[in-house]
Amino acid sequence: MSQISETSPKHCAKKGGININNRRKKLFFTFSTFFSGLLLIIFLIWLTLHPAKPEFSLTEADIYTLNLSSSATHLLNSSIQLTLFSKNPNKKVGIYYDKLLVYAAYRGQQITSEASLPPFYQSHEEINLLTSFLQGNELPVAQSFGYQIVRDRAAGKVIIGMKMDGKLRWKIGTFVSGAYRFNVNCVAIVAFGPNMTTDPLAPIQGTGCSTDI
Repeated sequence: MSQISETSPKHCAKKGGININNRRKKLFFTFSTFFSGLLLIIFLIWLTLHPAKPEFSLTEADIYTLNLSSSATHLLNSSIQLTLFSKNPNKKVGIYYDKLLVYAAYRGQQITSEASLPPFYQSHEEINLLTSFLQGNELPVAQSFGYQIVRDRAAGKVIIGMKMDGKLRWKIGTFVSGAYRFNVNCVAIVAFGPNMTTDPLAPIQGTGCSTDI
């Protein structure tokens, strides 16, 4: 008599379940391997190209107004025209600049309101000139501000800090990185004119700027 072996429906269901689980695991392993390899390639390209920080320098800073509207309330009026030189030193990496804000400071005090610059793209080794007009109307300053200005007037020059905050993204081929916050700090040594309200103050020394990312 021949032996007949039958598999119960329960066993079939169990076997089918194992096959389904195995397929899911294989698909998960395949996709994980693919994305891991893609991220590794992007990371290796990033390490190989190693983007350098953008370079900035202050080419012009003209101060038209810098005086206290009231010595009692210590409110400052200011107007400054500045021009920044911007360069992308990378040969194979482009830069997207987003949300750029520029303002001026004197002895650690902000003396103008923030002015926004339009976002732009900077190609490989491209150079751009960024111009902005900064203005402050009755901005509160420290009580020592008037004394410091008088002392600098006697010395014939004033040191103004030009600061820019923003975000940038690196572009490598078709890949665009996430946003990185960066800060630019410049220093302008400016000569006093004989009349602060009518005579612009001319910069007496050009300056490079530091960039932090």
